[in-house]
Amino acid sequence: MGIRRSTTLTIACVATVAVSGCARTDDGVAIAETTSATAASSPPSRSSPPSRSSQPATSDTAQPEPGILPTLQTPVPAGTVTCPLPPDPGAVTEATVADPQAPRITVALPDGWSVTRGSGDVAATMTGPEAMTATVTIARTPLEPAAAFRAHTDGIIESAAVSTVSVLPAELCEYSGQKLMGAWSDTPDNSVEFRDRVVHIWTNTANYLVSVHVEAPTGVDALDVAGPRLTGDFEVEVP
Repeated sequence: MGIRRSTTLTIACVATVAVSGCARTDDGVAIAETTSATAASSPPSRSSPPSRSSQPATSDTAQPEPGILPTLQTPVPAGTVTCPLPPDPGAVTEATVADPQAPRITVALPDGWSVTRGSGDVAATMTGPEAMTATVTIARTPLEPAAAFRAHTDGIIESAAVSTVSVLPAELCEYSGQKLMGAWSDTPDNSVEFRDRVVHIWTNTANYLVSVHVEAPTGVDALDVAGPRLTGDFEVEVP
C-alpha cells in the first residue's frame, strides 16, 4: 500500500491575553480560532502540539515568523564570544568547520554521548544511547533568517511521506533563532522523531546558518532529556 505524503506545520503562539489569529487544523483546512493563553515556559508536549495547516494561510490567520530579530552587522574583534554558554553547562563539545570565517560553536553534551568530528559544513556528529544521533552543521548562507529557517525545515521533511513540525521562537543573544520539534516517516516501519535548534549568525563578513539536529526512533523516551540539552543555548565565538 502506498503512503500518502502529508505535511503539517505548527507555529506556536504565546500570549498573556486573549489572542486571535492562531489556527487549528480540521481535515487539512486551517480554521481561525480565538483562545485565551498564558505565557508558556516550555515547548508543547509530544502528544499535543498546537497545529497549523501547511496550506497558505489567509490574511486573518497568517502569523509572523517566530524567532526573527534584525540582523545586526556591527563588526566585532576577532575571537569575540558574542554569546556565552549558560552557567554550569556541564559537559560540552566544540564544533568547528574549515571555513575560517565561520563561527565556532560550543554545544552542551548529554551523558553517555560520543562525538566525531565532521567534514565540510558538518562540524560534528554525536551518537547517544537507544540509537539517538545528533549533527551540528555550520553553513554559509545567502538567505535572510526567515528564508534560511524555512529552507532548513523543508530539507528535513522533503523526502518523508508523512511529517509534522512544530516551530517555536528561540532567539540566541541577539541572533535570530528557532526550535523545531516533530516527526517524519517514509515507510510504515521507519518513523523518526527530531528536535532542532537553528540560529542565523553574521560573522563580520558573511551570514551562517548553525543547526543542531537531533533524531531518535519514535518512542525513545530519552529524547525528552537529550533533545533539550543538545538544542539548548550554545556558545558562539566570532573568528
